[in-house]
Amino acid sequence: MDIDWNQELSEQLDWHWRNQLRPRLDGLTDDEYLWEPVAGCWSIRRRGESRTGDGVGSGEWVIDFAYPEPSPAPVTTIAWRLGHIIAGVFGARNAAHFGGPATSYDSFPYAGTAAEALRQLDEAYVRWAEGVRALGPDGLARPCGPAEGPFAEYPLASLVLHINREAIHHGAEVALLRDLYRAGPD
Repeated sequence: MDIDWNQELSEQLDWHWRNQLRPRLDGLTDDEYLWEPVAGCWSIRRRGESRTGDGVGSGEWVIDFAYPEPSPAPVTTIAWRLGHIIAGVFGARNAAHFGGPATSYDSFPYAGTAAEALRQLDEAYVRWAEGVRALGPDGLARPCGPAEGPFAEYPLASLVLHINREAIHHGAEVALLRDLYRAGPD
């Protein structure tokens, strides 16, 4: 039996995106987006208000970020998690592999509103999904290259699996935070 691995890898994330993750983000409000469920959360904040020094980012809004991250890692807001998915998960990989604009935590213009974050997320996801669909067997087998550091020699299929896991994992965290916000005492 021939298996179309490109189709399988594309559909794994796309099914989740269309049927679970993206519908769960509909109606996201600015209050939810920036809600801090516990003290000391990392989030997206106006420049000069970061909990991690200057924060990182290129615009008016920056993401709380430190490398290496503290142990234990702080709880993060929906805004932080979406920023991570947009810039660190999809954006950097779109730039490295699919002709997207140069993207890093330091250079990204983080969104101060839920609507802007969802617009950024949708754009980053579409570029990623189209790029993965276009890889074909040779593209999936080629090495990731220097953009992926110690994983440079891994096949691009390994990166696709990793990015799928990251998007599903962090998307589920965002959905849980929305549930907690909705059910909270406020």
